[in-house]
Amino acid sequence: MNEKSLAKRISSAFKQTDLFLLFLCVVASTYGMLLVYSATKNTMVEGQLISSEFKSMIVAIPAGIIGAIILSYINYEYFVKFFWIIGAVGLILMVVTIFFGVAPDARQDSRCWLKITDSFYFQPSEVVKLAFVITFAVHLDAVKDNINSIKNVLLLGIHAIVPIGLVIITGDAGSALVFGLIVIGMLIAAGLHWSYFLVGGLGLTAAIPLAWTTGLIKDFQKSRILALIYYDAEEYARDAAYQQNQAINAIGSGKVTGKGLFNGTYVQNAAIPEAKNDMILSVSGEEFGFLGAIAVIAIIAIIVIKIMLNAKAAKDGHGYFIDMGIASMIIGQTLINVGMCLRLLPVIGITLPFFSAGGSSNLAVYLAIGVVMSVYRQSKKAEEYAFSPANVIKFT
Repeated sequence: MNEKSLAKRISSAFKQTDLFLLFLCVVASTYGMLLVYSATKNTMVEGQLISSEFKSMIVAIPAGIIGAIILSYINYEYFVKFFWIIGAVGLILMVVTIFFGVAPDARQDSRCWLKITDSFYFQPSEVVKLAFVITFAVHLDAVKDNINSIKNVLLLGIHAIVPIGLVIITGDAGSALVFGLIVIGMLIAAGLHWSYFLVGGLGLTAAIPLAWTTGLIKDFQKSRILALIYYDAEEYARDAAYQQNQAINAIGSGKVTGKGLFNGTYVQNAAIPEAKNDMILSVSGEEFGFLGAIAVIAIIAIIVIKIMLNAKAAKDGHGYFIDMGIASMIIGQTLINVGMCLRLLPVIGITLPFFSAGGSSNLAVYLAIGVVMSVYRQSKKAEEYAFSPANVIKFT
């Protein structure tokens, strides 16, 4: 291979890489690491340079970026071809978690982690989300021409209920809700008729009283729901509503431009429980103000829009549904996390993509971005093949 040919291949590889999407993700993670460092600065003992949470991000984010770049060079059709293996591995991971999962100190209600070492825990549901997106995308593409038949809707429902049910068994209600939002997003993208959503919504609404009275919704979950209404009542203000009240107070105290990095009164005095993950938006709100909090949401919004644009340009239905599923995953997690911080939704322990601490969540979101980049690369290859003058000459 001569130098010109090698240079041409390298140039083509860069053109086919979604560098803008990767750049946006790195910007988001850099901002997130800054917020996590600030949120955990008060926990470090004398002589300690970085917290364990920040250390996990230092490892997970570069590993995720490398993984994303590698995945971008693998044709996503291989994932489609072997979807049944990917799905089986996902189910096995969840079953193993049911039997051997452990609960971290901050989440005793949820045995959704696997202990790898004394200092390293892995949350399988994070990567199972991506596995589910791939298998569900294959299913949707197979039935897209007749998606509104009752048979296909029922089969899609069964497909979705299996992983959601396994996640619920581990006690991870937050991830189960994210799975549900992924399903809704992908079904909307597939063109499912609105009447099915109406029936499903009415069914869930009708089931709430049953779940409330039969114990399916646990007492601590009831308290978190009621805290949205009675947040200023003493009974809730000192317990179930405390975390959200502190987060909102911190965001409000930051006003427009914030108090400055490392100068947040609430953040630096550890007055916001789980500020490094569940309530990371409150850190940006207090220290960088309204503008800083809006910047967090804006960066995620631009990432989602870019993924959706990639979906629109995908060369086939598989790529389209995979991209829309990953976009739905990021949207779902963002809506839940922001809703928790603003006391619009109960606290259910969901991280903010790219911003919250957490090795598993950061690594998983980058692997998902890698698959999106693979769809982008293959669509660019298809465009080059279709419109290359050399190919036009060759086939004329």
